[in-house]
Amino acid sequence: MITGVVLFPGAGTNANHQSLVAIETAIKTTSSKIKVARCDFEYRKADKKFPDKTPVLIETVRTAVSQAAQDWGCATNEIVIGGRSMGGRMCSMAIADTGNALEVAGLVCICYPLHPPKQPEKLRSEHLPRILAPTLFISGTRDEFGTVEELTAATRPMKNKKHVWVDGARHDLKNRDAEVGEIIASWVVAL
Repeated sequence: MITGVVLFPGAGTNANHQSLVAIETAIKTTSSKIKVARCDFEYRKADKKFPDKTPVLIETVRTAVSQAAQDWGCATNEIVIGGRSMGGRMCSMAIADTGNALEVAGLVCICYPLHPPKQPEKLRSEHLPRILAPTLFISGTRDEFGTVEELTAATRPMKNKKHVWVDGARHDLKNRDAEVGEIIASWVVAL
């Protein structure tokens, strides 16, 4: 049973980004029993423009998920985590950590940033095969951070993943927030 969902924003936004609000709204509309927490990274709370180093970002994910589990009176393996772009990537890295993997019920990666735009040789996929939690990837078919073919190939070794492609959308999934929220809500409830 899923108790809640913990969401993180992309590098250039915060927890109040309309996409995360749309996901929360869709989840609460689909199931009044599932709680949602939208969390900011520490650099955003400090009003800095640039993200902290990866270990600091991953620790923020761990801390937020532990706090949510404590607040909701559940174990972390009853929580789905994820986020947009960098937020989803940091969640994926916390789950795949070889020394201290975060156990969760599922992972949602919205517009996973497989590589920087126009730099397909700089893949951010080494850890993906170590993810054991059910994982939902949602990306636009025109995402400049990873094509359909690139993301499909990078996630091929993963055992329990699902891809949903938003036709014609770029990395920002502009004007598709409600649609993406409904896809995530249905997937979370089905877990």
